[in-house]
Amino acid sequence: MSVNFSGVFPAVTTPFQADGTVDHGFLKEHVRWMLNSGCHGIVPCGSLGEGATLSYDERIAVIKSCVEASNGLPVMPGVSSLSTEQAIQFALDSESVGAQGLMVLPPYAYSTDWREMKSHMKAVIGATSLPCILYNNPIAYKTDFTPPQVAELANECENLLAVKESSAEVRRIMGIRELIDGRLTLMMGVDDAIVEGIRVGVTGWIAGLVNAFPLESVALWKWTMEGKAKEADELYKWFLPLLRLDTVAKFVQLIKLTQQEVGMGSESVRAPRLTLVGAEREEAISTIRRALEARPSV
Repeated sequence: MSVNFSGVFPAVTTPFQADGTVDHGFLKEHVRWMLNSGCHGIVPCGSLGEGATLSYDERIAVIKSCVEASNGLPVMPGVSSLSTEQAIQFALDSESVGAQGLMVLPPYAYSTDWREMKSHMKAVIGATSLPCILYNNPIAYKTDFTPPQVAELANECENLLAVKESSAEVRRIMGIRELIDGRLTLMMGVDDAIVEGIRVGVTGWIAGLVNAFPLESVALWKWTMEGKAKEADELYKWFLPLLRLDTVAKFVQLIKLTQQEVGMGSESVRAPRLTLVGAEREEAISTIRRALEARPSV
């Protein structure tokens, strides 16, 4: 199976009903809306999808709903677990319900040395024939896959075909290219570095604010890829206050609140997360509404 990892891939949020269960009806509607707006695939069950708060069965059900709504475009769930064995099982179960690729994360709560982490990642990636994305997010997971380590994994794992770089250091892209240029599709996982990333070799974007602004996200990616610097820079300048909401601790609450403000979702989150209140919420609403007032046509 092959997947083109170049493009805009929403790290889709997980919607909840009033009783706290997953709202599969809206999830499908949301997925269709983003794909119909030009996105290239869907990444469920990641950090933004509150994957760590979903039960195993809930995560599988979310993948099924995304597959049903995707009209053949790739669904690539985030794969992470506290144990290697369970991560392997989730990878296999994801494949069995129609996932076309996997985004493989390090264990959520165990940061260790390269010997152990390489063993974990190779075991999960090697358990399936699906094309895989290596997710590097040292800020969130305290595990940092350096360019030499990324290159080592790529050389030993035939189905590792992309890396989602979320260290927020654009220089990492050139570090990977220097070692294995062309071997992996380079993807950006930090919203407010996407233009800089594309200009040094990124072609894929696993995005957050796309959940509320898919047309603008696709246009920003497309114009930057095409070298339309004036158009891209003008759109980026407008978009940046929103894109920065993706880079703080409460990014899930902020992005879901943004969805609510544009009429495409609810701010409901699952504990231990709580919806924003007080000055924190007022500041976020002000940022979102200022952007909506100045929203450009794309």
